[in-house]
Amino acid sequence: MTLPAKIPSARRISCHASSSAPSPVHQTGKEGLHDFLHISDFDKLTIMKILDRAAEVKALLKSGDRSFLPFKGKTMAMIFTKPSMRTRVSFETGFFLLGGHAVYLGPDDIQMGKREETRDIARVLSGYNDIIMARVFAHQDIIDLAKHASVPVINGLTDYNHPCQIMADALTIIEHVGQLEGTKVVYVGDGNNIVHSWLLLASVIPFHFVCACPQGFEPDEQTVQKAKSAGISKIEITNDPKEAVIGADVVYSDVWASMGQKDEAAYRKQQFQGFQVDEALMKLAGPKAYFMHCLPAERGTEVTDAVIESSRSIVFPQAENRLHAQNAVMLHALGL
Repeated sequence: MTLPAKIPSARRISCHASSSAPSPVHQTGKEGLHDFLHISDFDKLTIMKILDRAAEVKALLKSGDRSFLPFKGKTMAMIFTKPSMRTRVSFETGFFLLGGHAVYLGPDDIQMGKREETRDIARVLSGYNDIIMARVFAHQDIIDLAKHASVPVINGLTDYNHPCQIMADALTIIEHVGQLEGTKVVYVGDGNNIVHSWLLLASVIPFHFVCACPQGFEPDEQTVQKAKSAGISKIEITNDPKEAVIGADVVYSDVWASMGQKDEAAYRKQQFQGFQVDEALMKLAGPKAYFMHCLPAERGTEVTDAVIESSRSIVFPQAENRLHAQNAVMLHALGL
């Protein structure tokens, strides 16, 4: 299904010419439908088409037009073994705005692999719904869901990666910097699932990605090698945030202790001294650098209040773009 002719024109997004890392899941029985598990499952053209669609549908919704209802009559099951305000509200609201109905299944409603086997849950929910979104801890859970579901499965986050967040981030960078290709994105903090998704994106679209993290907190080595061996982007892993941020278009941060690591918070806070994004670090980055954070932020820990509230912060447009990027991902997944 294509967008209606009356959709307002939006600035097109285009790239200028120029592991434990999972392999694409074979999607048997999903002709015309697509799982969205890792950004690197798709080529550059497909990723850019999804981002184009995100910009177009965003412009339509911003205009107040509510006539585009491609999900009318469709339902989505949302599995949350790992809670999140942004993921739930952005998916549920986005699916509703485009005509669909989302069903929330919280940690107490569904216990994958405990109360019921994941393969059984996948097949049951496929019989009730047109699409499944899951935010889980173990990455294998999302792989198993996709393997056994007969409807598209969207990765809302795993301990390994967070592809929907990085699609929103890419859309935000394009809106503010003007393009993604050729930019310098510097992540300062823990080499976590956000970093893995940035690395997977860098294996598809060319840009300069730097992860500045304390020694011992580097991202998964196989994922780093996957990104480097693609030969598309410049990839750097360093322990020096001050050197890393020089010339950055974007300085990006995340919490030092993610959900499930809070018992390590005090230890990590000690190990991450010198990795706080403060005004001094942003000054080193240069006057053109924007600040991004996937939220929730622990102000005064990984980032200062002054930075997150500054004119260089695009954290809240970034958060809004979760809705728009995910709408485009779901449209692609459903072949609409």
